[in-house]
Amino acid sequence: MLSIKNIGRVSKRYRHLRRYQQIIGIILKYGFKNIIDAMNIDRYIESGLGLIPFVNPHEKVEKLSKNQRIRMAFEELGPTFIKMGQVLSSRPDLIPVDLLNELSKLQDHVPAFEFEHVKTIIASEFGKPHDKIFDSIEETPFASASIGQVHRAQINHNDEIAVKIQRPGIRKTIETDLEIVLHLASIMENNIEEVAAFKPVKIVEEFAKTIEKELDYSIEASNMEQMADQFKNDKTIYIPKVYFAESSERVLAMEYIKGIKADDVEAIELAGLDKKLLTRRGADFIMKQVFEYGFFHADPHPGNIFFMEKNRICPVDFGMTGFVDQTTREIFVDLIHSIATNNFKLTARLLCELAEYEIQPDLTHLEKDVSLFVSMHLSKALKDIKTAKMLPLFLELSAIHNLRIPPDFFLMIKAVISIEGTARKLDPEFDMLSHAIPYITAAKYRKFKPSRIAKEFMGIARESYKLLQLFPTDAVEIMRLAKSGKLSFNMKIEGLDKLLNTQDQTSNRISFSIIIAALILGSAVLINSKAPPMLFGVSVIGIAGFTAAAVMGIWLLVAIIKKGRL
Repeated sequence: MLSIKNIGRVSKRYRHLRRYQQIIGIILKYGFKNIIDAMNIDRYIESGLGLIPFVNPHEKVEKLSKNQRIRMAFEELGPTFIKMGQVLSSRPDLIPVDLLNELSKLQDHVPAFEFEHVKTIIASEFGKPHDKIFDSIEETPFASASIGQVHRAQINHNDEIAVKIQRPGIRKTIETDLEIVLHLASIMENNIEEVAAFKPVKIVEEFAKTIEKELDYSIEASNMEQMADQFKNDKTIYIPKVYFAESSERVLAMEYIKGIKADDVEAIELAGLDKKLLTRRGADFIMKQVFEYGFFHADPHPGNIFFMEKNRICPVDFGMTGFVDQTTREIFVDLIHSIATNNFKLTARLLCELAEYEIQPDLTHLEKDVSLFVSMHLSKALKDIKTAKMLPLFLELSAIHNLRIPPDFFLMIKAVISIEGTARKLDPEFDMLSHAIPYITAAKYRKFKPSRIAKEFMGIARESYKLLQLFPTDAVEIMRLAKSGKLSFNMKIEGLDKLLNTQDQTSNRISFSIIIAALILGSAVLINSKAPPMLFGVSVIGIAGFTAAAVMGIWLLVAIIKKGRL
């Protein structure tokens, strides 16, 4: 597990001072001095921040939008922040839509590390030198990213494989950066109200969970195995084989794929592959994942899709996958059907079921906005609908009504859009939505299959049987408690304590006012009757009564003014 500690709760001396200074310096460089000033960092760090030079943003930077500057800062801050930006670009539940779109432009441009490190990591993982694990391995990687790089190798004398090696020290680097970012996030949340609304601490914690999975290559190997099992009877889809004996947490050995990248149209034509057939099969690949299995490749961009002989589709890089459960898939299908039939009241309700929210949206208002959205963007021929342009608008509509789209559902929609973009390059006339209709129809009626109904009925029967077994025992226990006088009900009414306190205060003030009035009347009677003892012809007891009434009256008036009520 990643070791992340909130140092701000432990000590004011930050143990990663140099990196801390570097991060603050880059934040200043991209024009966020107002945030640094608002954070009051001097309260949290005893020394060292004075070493950070004052950085004036370049005039070109000042002309850029806030979101562009955030993306550029992430790029300069290095691998951890690039990966964080890429992860956040798929989390509309955590960040605003406009920032999400900007972060999706982040690119991994990381130089390769030396082969000596490769040999060291392999020996550390398997307890043997690299030449005892692989027959041969090329020293120069053919792919490099922020977390690892990939080398071509051979095994079993004939099998060509691709070996992904984790970047040396990357876990420690990420832990250090996340520790600093978590500290800064907690300071922002405590000091800047506008930033606190986005819950930056939660964002960092969510990213930590995601990156932990990507740092464990055994999870990616399991993803590949699960995907291969899904498509084991589909001759149009090819999933690379995983060599588990030669894989570990930091090393992943898989079959080397000789294919053509999905966006290399010229090479596809030269190889004599059928672009229209490839387009349909690529669409089938994503539709089956979305509507039948629920488990899907979450990053099917053209660089991760290869075309092989016999027009087969081969996805690679399973580090990012998603899962949408059966209930959510069925709600999604019903949502699409409600839009198609113009049942916007149902659309609004289903959208609320699909999303997350803290405050119940106004369904009438949501229904009107959904109706307007459909009339503006979906009332045209299917082939003319651009889903890539619709997604940000849909997210904005959801945000207006405080609806948060679950991350896996968002990843699923992004995967469909990514495949659609590739499909349009291969076959400009291809209509992704029309192609999806049979899958949507099949998914809608799949829940009425006799086997599905029987399965659900058996589940209900099983739970009912358990309830019937427990009911007599529970009923006897309730009657026993009632007879013994130990049965009690606790009821909590929100705001009742505050109401009772207010009533107590009001009662006390009324009682106090009655006492004051009695003192005034009694004192007046004593003075009028000249009750002894007398002082200058006036009753002393009467004067004392008036004085006490005046003091109590002033005290009561002050108490009322402090509460803000007269």
